[in-house]
Amino acid sequence: MGWSYLMGAVVVEILATTGLHSTEGFTQPIPTVGVLAGYLLSFFFLSKALRSISLGVSYALWSAIGTASIAVVGVLLFGDAVSVARVVGLICIVAGVVTLNMEADRESRPTVPVDARQSVEFD
Repeated sequence: MGWSYLMGAVVVEILATTGLHSTEGFTQPIPTVGVLAGYLLSFFFLSKALRSISLGVSYALWSAIGTASIAVVGVLLFGDAVSVARVVGLICIVAGVVTLNMEADRESRPTVPVDARQSVEFD
């Protein structure tokens, strides 16, 4: 269920961030309320995801997927320019998140020294 909450948090955050443009600097009340409600809901979902997914992994995925998605939204909806620097930046974000997740996965596995001896006690 944690992964569903995390993906919900990401989607709502993307929608809220996309809506920032329509708030015109928070001077338009209805879009402003929608954006603030979206961010509140996103953080609510993120907090629910933290019950079963570590903070580092959750936040890394939430922020990275959101950042990459908003970069694409900017290009598709708002005419942001595509450049080599932006593409390289997005690749670095993805590589960073993959690295964090690989490290978190490695840390979650139990380790037992090779020469560890187990003692068995009998009653």
